[in-house]
Amino acid sequence: MKMRWFVFLLLAYGSLAALSTLASAQLLVNSGGSSSSSTGVLVSTANPPPDLRYMRPTQTTKLHNYLFDAFGPYPIVGAGLTAGVNQAYKTPPEWGQGVESYGKRFGSDFGIFAISTTTRYALSEAFHEDSLYYRCECKGVFRRLSHAVISTLTARRGDDGHRVFSFPALVAPYVGSMTAVYGWYPGRYNYKDAFRMGNCSMLVYVGANVGLEFLYSGPHSWLSRMHLNNGHGAPDSSANPSPKNP
Repeated sequence: MKMRWFVFLLLAYGSLAALSTLASAQLLVNSGGSSSSSTGVLVSTANPPPDLRYMRPTQTTKLHNYLFDAFGPYPIVGAGLTAGVNQAYKTPPEWGQGVESYGKRFGSDFGIFAISTTTRYALSEAFHEDSLYYRCECKGVFRRLSHAVISTLTARRGDDGHRVFSFPALVAPYVGSMTAVYGWYPGRYNYKDAFRMGNCSMLVYVGANVGLEFLYSGPHSWLSRMHLNNGHGAPDSSANPSPKNP
C-alpha cells in the first residue's frame, strides 16, 4: 500500500515539475535568460544544432529560479501531498492526527524541500555549476528516459556547458532529510531514517526530470497566462538562438 502512495507521489511531482516548466519557458525566452541541468527545462544536450551555443544563466535568473523552486507554489503543493500521505500513515506517530498534526507535517516537508533546494543552489554556485534541466534532442523513449535519469546527478560547467557529475545534486536531498531528523523529528529517529528519507527525495528528483522530459508541450500554457512562471527550466534554444561567431 505504501508503495502505491509512493508511486503516486512520484508521478505527482513529475507532473508538477512539468507544469512548472510550461510556465517558465515564456518568461525566460522573453528575458533572454539561459540555463542548465537538474530539474528545469528545455535545451538540448545531445547533438545540438551547430549554430547554437550554450549560454550560462545570469545571476538574476539564478535568483529567480531559487526563490520559485524553494518557496513557490510547486513546493507548497508537493509538501501538501507528502504531508497528506504521512498523515494517513501516522508518520511520525508521535505527531498524532488532526489539523494541527497535519500542519506540523506540512511545515516539516516544506522545510525539507526548502533546505534541499537551498543546498543545491548554494553548492552549485560554489562549484560553478549550472544545475537546470535540459531536454534531450535524441529520439526514442529509452534514450530520453536514460537522459532524464542521468541528469539527476549531473550538471553543466564551463562556458561550453560540458556535462559533469554533480556533487551538489547528490548531497542536497540528504542535507534536507538530515536537518529534519536532527532538527525537529522525534528523538528516536537517526541517520538511517535520514538516509532513507533522502533516498526517497532522490527518487522524486528522478520522477521530476522524467516529467520534464516527456510532459513538456510548449510555453503557451494557461500557467504562463497566470504568471506562474518557474525559472527552474532552461529556455527553448530554438526560441533564442545565440549569434554565430563572425
